[in-house]
Amino acid sequence: MDDFTLEYLALTPALLVQHGWLWQLATYGFLHFEFWHWFGNMLGLWMFGASIESAWGTRRFVELFSIGLVGAAITTVALSYSHLLGNPNRPTIGASGGVFAILIAFGMLFGDNEIMMIPFPFLIKAKYFVGILIVVTLAFAMAGGGNVAYVAHLGGLLFGWLYVRRGPKAALVNVGLSERYYGMRNSYYRWKRKRAAKKFEVYMSKHDRQVHFDEHGNYIPPDDETPKGNGGGKSGWVN
Repeated sequence: MDDFTLEYLALTPALLVQHGWLWQLATYGFLHFEFWHWFGNMLGLWMFGASIESAWGTRRFVELFSIGLVGAAITTVALSYSHLLGNPNRPTIGASGGVFAILIAFGMLFGDNEIMMIPFPFLIKAKYFVGILIVVTLAFAMAGGGNVAYVAHLGGLLFGWLYVRRGPKAALVNVGLSERYYGMRNSYYRWKRKRAAKKFEVYMSKHDRQVHFDEHGNYIPPDDETPKGNGGGKSGWVN
């Protein structure tokens, strides 16, 4: 990686804050130091992201990853000016913030699913696996040295957790409102159907004809009429 790419596309808090290089909030996530750095992030994205994308769809999956990436960048910038890091000139690269947002979402949505603890040959529930990663990340973040990347991980975890807490709740509210709306609409149509049936009964009785409808407003033919439709039931097909 050349110096030009590292300077302009990596996340350097001092350059972002002092010069307004806002694109670094996103571009840093597409840079990696070496093959194994890139491979590890892409492996995590594939292992846990596939289930998220299948459950939520591509749009929300991309939203989650992007929010984790930008959230991790914001966290890193904020802490770089605090006594915890204190070095706004240190660049940060890698998609770990977005990957950790995917990871926390997987733990929250599929917490009881078992995953293999590679390279160890045993299974562990996803929620415990995520908990272990959080503890390890916290330990490295507080250990000093190259802890900027681990702070980015924690930012991705935080913003991913906030997105999952807000997103499904909003979706459930929308589903509840939709069900309430359609329930009210169906009740209104059932009421209109029964009202029309009663009016028809009154009209036919004035012409010396007796007709009857069931509680759903379906016409009940007299016993001497031939049953029809829907397996020979008295009421026929209900549209």
